[in-house]
Amino acid sequence: MSGPARILVVDDQADIREMARLVLSDAGLDVAVAPSGAEALRLLRRSRFDLVLLDINMPEMDGWATLRLLRADDATAAVPVAMFSVKSEVRDKVAGLKDGAIDYITKPFGVDELVVRVHRILDAAGFGSDPVPFASGS
Repeated sequence: MSGPARILVVDDQADIREMARLVLSDAGLDVAVAPSGAEALRLLRRSRFDLVLLDINMPEMDGWATLRLLRADDATAAVPVAMFSVKSEVRDKVAGLKDGAIDYITKPFGVDELVVRVHRILDAAGFGSDPVPFASGS
């Protein structure tokens, strides 16, 4: 693959989308954002993404429903998805992994943690990215 990895951040909260976009863009990744599961599905049908960070608590179509639709569609079934949520209970994490998520990142997120975990997912998916080193003092 050539060029930076493409990440889609799906979250109904604009401040979370923007913070994740800034952090991941600064780490050299190509980041798009979607405010809803429905918009994420539209973007994923039109363009290739290497990873989706998917919020759970969204109006209309939550992250669980979005994940199930992604997994049921041959065009998007193989796209790695990391759940991206304030829900931090073990049962939520296990549910996400059982439904096909590759990871579960809890918000609020630490900048270094988000970057390293995203790069690990990309590495596992065969993208071959190198994580940005931890910022000193973090």
